[in-house]
Amino acid sequence: ILQEARTRGVKIIGLSGLITPSLDEMVHVAREMTRQGFNLPLLIGGATTSRVHTAVKVAPHYDGPVVHVLDASRSVGVVNSLLSDTQREPYVRRVVAENEAIRKQHARRQDRTVYLSLEEARANRHVVAWDKVPALSPRQLGVTALRDYSLKELRSYIDWTPFFITWEMKGKYPQILDSPEKGAAARRLFEDANSVLDRLIENGRLRAHGVCGLWAANSVGDDIELYTDASRRSVRAVLHTLRQQARKTRGRPNRALADYVAPKDFEDYVGAFVVTAGDGVNALVREYEADHDDYTAILVRALADRLAEAFAERLHERIRTELWGYAADEQLTMEDIVSERYQGIRPAPGYPACPDHLEKRTLWDLMDVDNLTNITLTENLAMIPGASVCGMYLSHPEAAYFDVGHLGRDQIVNYAKRTKIPISDLEIWLHSRLNYIPD
Repeated sequence: ILQEARTRGVKIIGLSGLITPSLDEMVHVAREMTRQGFNLPLLIGGATTSRVHTAVKVAPHYDGPVVHVLDASRSVGVVNSLLSDTQREPYVRRVVAENEAIRKQHARRQDRTVYLSLEEARANRHVVAWDKVPALSPRQLGVTALRDYSLKELRSYIDWTPFFITWEMKGKYPQILDSPEKGAAARRLFEDANSVLDRLIENGRLRAHGVCGLWAANSVGDDIELYTDASRRSVRAVLHTLRQQARKTRGRPNRALADYVAPKDFEDYVGAFVVTAGDGVNALVREYEADHDDYTAILVRALADRLAEAFAERLHERIRTELWGYAADEQLTMEDIVSERYQGIRPAPGYPACPDHLEKRTLWDLMDVDNLTNITLTENLAMIPGASVCGMYLSHPEAAYFDVGHLGRDQIVNYAKRTKIPISDLEIWLHSRLNYIPD
């Protein structure tokens, strides 16, 4: 990036991050800009970024202006201010002051947080009465491939609310269609999207593939062992989970996902999945862009993302009612499903309850994802195609989503032993989750 900046004589450098490892790459780039003597403005944006991350993690490593840009559409005003002879100096002063204020506020908040040792956190784990909820054996263990899944079927599982948010139309679907302020624009957008979706379903240019698996499983401490078969004699793989260490109020546990999987004295099972609705999206986008139809190109990408999420939703429903069948009598409306009024969860690597993206490698190995779906991982463990979703399935009625929060060094050291990954590498992958500064 910096070599290209010098070669092309650019006036501003922008970094966009879609997954959490990108956050640490931004810090690295900021350090390198200082080391190499840059003084260009540095813009920070993307789905995983925030003003706090920019001010606390990135800005301290670079002497030049570091600006968080909430959305790409806002970049024009930011760039104009930074390139203006009259506006630049007062604008940069304001940004520097805002970043400093955010750092002070963040530091005060961190000072108030008390962290437990890993041993103390484990002693306050979420306790489940495993004898009260017997596990139901899946109807079929092992891996199931799902090629060319019906987009027509997935269409009815689309949650349209995030689609409108993508277009900066905040409001819940379908109510947004009748909004006095946004209704007319929302209806036009909705009609256009469905017209494009009709064509995608009809011409078969966009394809959806997936894979899911179910295994006999048990928790061992904060890890989850998956077995090769129902005899549980041989371990096929181990999923590693992280535990909350911030002190909780009385009666609230320090949770890890492993708490929701039964220990070895009991029978239990765990599932996993990877799905995409992005096979063919890049070719379609290139064609629309070549015809200068950027609007439809953006619609296609947004629809692929919504269809991938719909695929994850539909497959989870099939897991609950058919393939695993622990909720075979479930009868939920789409509103119920969007509101997650069902039993079980599907936490994903890289998200708050499971912030370690490295667990994706285990899922890929378990289900032969590359060969069965053509969904691949980049070196930073982003999924290609981008319109893809992965995760695991936990079935216990008490299983719930949570944020692991920040982690102490004692947990990182323990996690390194369990995963056999060097501490220094884990500190890079989990940098934004550390409650300490690495050596």
